[in-house]
Amino acid sequence: MKKREPLILELLAENGRMEVSALAEKLETSQVTIRKDLDTLEKRGVIRREHGFAVFGGSDDLNNRLAVHYEEKRRIARYAASLVSPGETVMIENGSCCALFAEELARTNPGVTILTNSAFIASYIRHNSSVNIILLGGDFQKDAQVMVGPILKVCAAQFYVDKLFIGVDGYSEELGFTGKDHLRVQAVRDMAEKADRIFVITESSKFTRHGVVPLGLPEKPLHVITDSLLPAETEQALQRRGISVAKAE
Repeated sequence: MKKREPLILELLAENGRMEVSALAEKLETSQVTIRKDLDTLEKRGVIRREHGFAVFGGSDDLNNRLAVHYEEKRRIARYAASLVSPGETVMIENGSCCALFAEELARTNPGVTILTNSAFIASYIRHNSSVNIILLGGDFQKDAQVMVGPILKVCAAQFYVDKLFIGVDGYSEELGFTGKDHLRVQAVRDMAEKADRIFVITESSKFTRHGVVPLGLPEKPLHVITDSLLPAETEQALQRRGISVAKAE
């Protein structure tokens, strides 16, 4: 991926829709160059073009979200993977950081078993023969490619693991960690009941926004793995809540 492309995706993810001229000005390059970059991104299905505008492909599509803050997410994934013992069974919830984490686990930890409600993650790492994948059933949300609902709760109840890794949509002092979809939030709660420890793996930009549904995680050891741009005051606020914080360099 060219250096400009992640910057374009970050701007579109933040704004949803931008004029080509505004993108060119923001990135200090010509509109001709920006149009070529947008052509490439559109062919990959990450964005779509409208007359004079570029539009982000969709916040629920993990293929799109993987490209935003990619390097930060990759570093977080590597750090999280270093915490998993050889051959361990872990539970992984849906999300772009979680997908990169699963990929890193599959690459570095032969024999690891991954329990997940994410059909996207199962497909994303399916070509790695050294990883065992158990896909938890449920109602299928097509855009996010994730399983939710009462059947998921029944499936998750058949297992118990030491570590659950989850993504979040945001955080606030008042609400704690939050999500945007109440069914996915309930899926996280159901999976969290079946783990000793919960690891939130997310880029630091998520701490400047929040979703509408509090995660309401159970009283269990909670850890955050994020990038080095997490503000010191946010880190201190998390630690005051008894949440351990690790920043992937």
